[in-house]
Amino acid sequence: MWGGLIKSFLMESRTNTLLEFPRVLQYLSQEAVSSPGRDFCTRIRPFTDPHELEKEQALLHEAISALQEYAVVLGSFPELDRVLPLLKDQDAVLDLEGLWGLQSFLEAANALQSSMQEIDPQGFPSLRATWENISWPGTLWSAMHRCISQSGEIKDDSSPELQDVRGEIRNLRSQCSRKVNESLSRENYSHYLQDEYLTISSDRYVLALKSNFKGKVQGIIHDYSQTGETCYFEPMFLVDLNNRFQELLQLQAEEERKVRAYLTDLARRSLDALQQVYSWLIRMDVLWARARMAGRLQGRVLSREGEDSLELKNLRHPLLVLGGHHVVPVDVSLRPGQKALVISGGNAGGKTVCLKSLGLAAIMAQSALPVPVDEGSSVPFWDKIFVSMVSQQGVEESLSTFTDQIEHFSRFWPEVDSRTLVILDEFGVGTDPAQGAALAQAVLDALLDKGAWTATATHFPALKAYALSREEVRACSVLFDPETKRPLYRLAYDQVGASRALKVAREQGLPGEIIDRAQEYLLLEGEEQNRLFERLNQLAAQREQELAGLKEEKTRLARKLEKKRQDLARDQERLMQELKGQGQEIVRKWQEQKVGRKKALKELSEVRRAAEELGTGEKDASEPAGLALEDITIHDAYFYPAWNRTGTVREKDERKKQVKIDFGGISLWVNPGDLKLPRKSTGAKPSAGYSSSTGGAQSIRLDIRGKYRDEALEELEKYLDQAMLSGRKQVEVIHGKGTGALKKAVRQYLQRSPVIKDFSPGASESADDGVTTVELP
Repeated sequence: MWGGLIKSFLMESRTNTLLEFPRVLQYLSQEAVSSPGRDFCTRIRPFTDPHELEKEQALLHEAISALQEYAVVLGSFPELDRVLPLLKDQDAVLDLEGLWGLQSFLEAANALQSSMQEIDPQGFPSLRATWENISWPGTLWSAMHRCISQSGEIKDDSSPELQDVRGEIRNLRSQCSRKVNESLSRENYSHYLQDEYLTISSDRYVLALKSNFKGKVQGIIHDYSQTGETCYFEPMFLVDLNNRFQELLQLQAEEERKVRAYLTDLARRSLDALQQVYSWLIRMDVLWARARMAGRLQGRVLSREGEDSLELKNLRHPLLVLGGHHVVPVDVSLRPGQKALVISGGNAGGKTVCLKSLGLAAIMAQSALPVPVDEGSSVPFWDKIFVSMVSQQGVEESLSTFTDQIEHFSRFWPEVDSRTLVILDEFGVGTDPAQGAALAQAVLDALLDKGAWTATATHFPALKAYALSREEVRACSVLFDPETKRPLYRLAYDQVGASRALKVAREQGLPGEIIDRAQEYLLLEGEEQNRLFERLNQLAAQREQELAGLKEEKTRLARKLEKKRQDLARDQERLMQELKGQGQEIVRKWQEQKVGRKKALKELSEVRRAAEELGTGEKDASEPAGLALEDITIHDAYFYPAWNRTGTVREKDERKKQVKIDFGGISLWVNPGDLKLPRKSTGAKPSAGYSSSTGGAQSIRLDIRGKYRDEALEELEKYLDQAMLSGRKQVEVIHGKGTGALKKAVRQYLQRSPVIKDFSPGASESADDGVTTVELP
């Protein structure tokens, strides 16, 4: 259900605010083309049902691909939340604005549905399925087109009565213009007028008269301009015509109301269909917005490899990417069996940004939104996410940092289970460090006991040691450049990092004498510990550089290998085509009796050996393996890749482990491993569209009706080659009549082919234009 995008997901407003998910939805809404689509985008919530999430992710994946491959048309359409409820009132009649809204939305839906018809249903089943069960209000659609113009006005020919009334109104205006022109030419008062053209004021035809001449002409003043210099004046000779004009306007309004009532009644009868189409159109607007957002994020749909898989490769903070900032990607990874990640290291190294990136990516993944990560990333299914960070709300309530954390954690603790992600930033700070560290370890223990997933950042040495000592916990550290001491915003795994409070204080301008005094208070073992952490950071940074270099080298070598493979494949294809041409030339000479059968077979055997040697190179892993002798059945058809032909096995030689295969008159002894089952076959004798008479008096026929153009022409080429090998002089191609497109393609191909002697429409005995007779040399 598309309504599943707005769900009750257990994520408190505090978590929502801290991770700034509403800002992501605001960016998403900018990609929608309609007001209802934009509104829906801002109300998206994560899914609570993994199966619904999986279906929505599959739909988004198809939409991203379709947006790249097809010209999907979705124009803006108005909001109908006030129009559709009116249709439930049996006495209501929609005004022009409401009818225009219905027509505009139906036009947008029709254009989108038409463009989606071009999408391959095989490759995009979920996308095409969104439309399958929706009823289209065809009668209303036709009536709207007949009665409402593109500008939203009722057309003259909506009804005969309306057409007559509007015709009279146009005639009356002509009469008024004629009367004015006659009066101006007869009476010399054109200099009294501001404008010689008729205008309408208070639904009456009037002239614009200079105010200081208003007593010079007989008539009625209806209004004045804002400056007072012009009065809108109805001459007495227009009074009768204007009275008739008023009557016609009333008649026009009544006839227009009848048209609106008629269209409203049709819409009322189609209310269910209208609601279905409207909901579908909003859904599609949101879907294409999500697909376009994937392009902005360079993101993808996250898969769920399993409940124990957390792998975010090159994760970028979504809001930083959407805001156009340069983002250093980070890998967030837990091994199977691990449920907690403990991040340590110096201040300003990116720990909090990493936690927020993880939390926001998790919410987006659960909401079927694209996530800015690389291919191969996956997350578990979490239906609850809680974030504990120091908040402004706690400060405003006069709570200490520690008290705020404990109260917040206590509120969500009863809801925590194995499908929960808990993010803790510096949990336990704000009190005695030893007690805070002990409490943080106990909290992690309790979360692990419940099977919850946890990510936390800490400066506590005890918690760092805890992370290294537990198998279900993974430690990592933010990295700093060993030379400049600047943060690299990357994580080094399976190690911990030192805090850099004194260095950060010095960089932020704290007086040197205070820093020196603090240094003196540090215990000796604390100094040694810092030196150890500095050394670990230096080694980790070097390892990351080496790994990055190896990764680049691996990518370069992979591209080089792929290019070599492509070059080799092209060379093999070229040589195979040359060998194929040589084989065809040998057959042609044999048919023309320029060489004997024995010599032709010998030369064909040499060509076959050359093709086999060429085919011993690297094969596609998806290519099926050759057959064994026991797999071969006499009189069955098998495919011979060396000649790209299908032939019939006539004999089996158990001693030599070979089979004799016949290609329509030419027989070869080959190894069973060189044969494969016929293409597009399950192992039975292939029909492949071929039909032949038992006595050979009739020509062989190829039936390609119902096939796509490229598939049909490929099959035709193979069929003609086999027909020439078998010595046929005439064949028939059955393409059918239909739209004529396939017939045209076949005859254009035959006209260009250098190996075709002649061709003509229809068989001699049937004269059927759905068949083309081909003469071979």
